Amino acid sequence: MSWFLFSLICMLGWGGADLFYKKSSDPNDRYSHLKIAVWVGLIMGIVSFALLPFAESGFNISGLFINAVKYFPASLAYIISMVIGYAGLRYLEVSIVSPVQNASGAFSMIAMMIFFVVTKEVNEDLGDFSPLNIIGTVFIVIGMVALAIVENSLARKEADELAKSEEEKKKNRKYQFGALALLFPILYCIFDTIGTAADGIILDDEVGLGLGEIDVLVLYGLTFLFAGIVAWIFMLIRTKKAYNPFAKKEILNKGVAGCFEEFGQVFYVFAMARKPMLAAPMVASYSIISVILSHVFLKEKLKASQYACVIAVIVGIVILGISEGLGEA
Repeated sequence: MSWFLFSLICMLGWGGADLFYKKSSDPNDRYSHLKIAVWVGLIMGIVSFALLPFAESGFNISGLFINAVKYFPASLAYIISMVIGYAGLRYLEVSIVSPVQNASGAFSMIAMMIFFVVTKEVNEDLGDFSPLNIIGTVFIVIGMVALAIVENSLARKEADELAKSEEEKKKNRKYQFGALALLFPILYCIFDTIGTAADGIILDDEVGLGLGEIDVLVLYGLTFLFAGIVAWIFMLIRTKKAYNPFAKKEILNKGVAGCFEEFGQVFYVFAMARKPMLAAPMVASYSIISVILSHVFLKEKLKASQYACVIAVIVGIVILGISEGLGEA
């Protein structure tokens, strides 16, 4: 299966995860983002233990520890970005959060390109930028950045209008933050850029750290499991009450969100291992799936400018698909 199909499937998985992350978020529950982290950690931990026999280090504890140290910078950046993203969904709509967050796809591609050029390790991915690939990537990047700008502007305008009504502001906690809530997706974008660029470099055959796809899935999953346990203990200490992730309402939203997240993660790793600089911006464009799903299921309204950005990204993906098909012909 090609990097393009891996990326496409990843987009669908993470787009679905965003929908259920929003359904799991409660602006009146200060720990809702940590509860989501607990569930994602559980799902990823289960999958990691299932994949452990297939990892190069296997059940070798010393080898597993060494690989964990190698991958720690990338996994830490990802976990920080995701928990920040969960927190942001308490105050902003999916159609605003996801596009701003996932401008990271364009930035991580640029960061990887700079790394390979500066280190003079110009890998074969640079040669994959055929005219069609360049055009498709440009459409995706422009569409994603434009969508982020549009959403940023709409969020600030909405916050300003709602801030005029003190009564409304008091009624809904998310409006107390106003435009400051945009710091959540912006911080997500920064940390996700670091994590995605690190993944592209780590998984690269020429300059990478020698970690295979299965190893990365295992290490990231175990790290997230540890983060989920820490989140659970933190809530226990603060609230003096044990959080039960297996309550019916928790499973229906947070559990489903975690499954979609891990489903997308599997295909993301294989896409990045094959063509990191082409896959990164395409994978990040999963936010258009989030925007569409939020419009259909959460009834979030879209403007004409948002539709234009979504169409630009879709055109870019179609062009990449055509390029990939011609390359295999």
